[in-house]
Amino acid sequence: MSDEKSLSDDLNDMLGDAKEGAKKAADKAGEIAGEAKEKAKEFASEAKETASEFADSAKETFEEVTGENKKVVAGILGIFLGWTGAHKFILGYKKEGLILLSIFLISIPLTCLIIGAFTIYIPVIIGIIEGIIYLTKSDEEFYNTYQVGKKPWF
Repeated sequence: MSDEKSLSDDLNDMLGDAKEGAKKAADKAGEIAGEAKEKAKEFASEAKETASEFADSAKETFEEVTGENKKVVAGILGIFLGWTGAHKFILGYKKEGLILLSIFLISIPLTCLIIGAFTIYIPVIIGIIEGIIYLTKSDEEFYNTYQVGKKPWF
């Protein structure tokens, strides 16, 4: 019987130790969870700040690229499709674009009278010259001259 009692006491001691260990583990887990919660809040705050900075940076980059893209697109269209006035239309110069396109289209039937053979090259040459001018200007100079200043020719 004393063995049974000592075994029962040992089991009770072990159970008490297990309960105490479980309580300590629960307390420690609660502590760690609290720290993790604080770190998650800090991380979320930093992520919001970083996302905001990224959005601002992306907006600035987009504004810079938009001006540059118009320059590059207008320049390439001027060189390859200058006779259509496409480079003028891209920059918002509808009247000038229509003038170039009209000269070209009127020159086609006039080639029968030989005059058209000469006038057909006028919009082509203008487009090539303007395309080269657009591509050789700095982004800022192009933007100020053709998009803000609205200079229609050369």
